[in-house]
Order: sequence, then structure tokens, then C-alpha cells
Amino acid sequence: MTITKDTRVFDILNEYGDIEDVMEAMGIKSVGRYSIRRIITRFLSVEKAAKIHKKPLDEFLVTLNKAVEQKK
Repeated sequence: MTITKDTRVFDILNEYGDIEDVMEAMGIKSVGRYSIRRIITRFLSVEKAAKIHKKPLDEFLVTLNKAVEQKK
């Protein structure tokens, strides 16, 4: 899976749950209850997540894709 700006955060967490640590390191914290996080992330793209958390999209995509490569 290559992560793009249009990839849903939900899909990333489903496919590569342990890169949640990478997302938290970039300032995207998990929501208190897992069930709430799963609902919210269904509608949240990587691009929107980067904007919400004021992270540079290009840098965020590189970091996430490196994490996915290491996971493989």
C-alpha cells in the first residue's frame, strides 16, 4: 500500500496498526476510545489530518511511507 494524500487514516490503521506510533510522533494523537477513533478516521484523509495538525503534507507522506516500507 502506498500512502497518498487521499488515503484514509482508517485504512492505514487497519493495514498497519503499529505505525500509529509514527502518526502520534507527528502530532496526530489517538482519540480516547478506540471505537471513536475508528469512526472518525473513516472520514479523515492523510491530507486533512496533516492540515488539522499543521504538519507539512510532503514530510508526513514520506514518514508514513517509510514506516510502511519498514513494516514489510
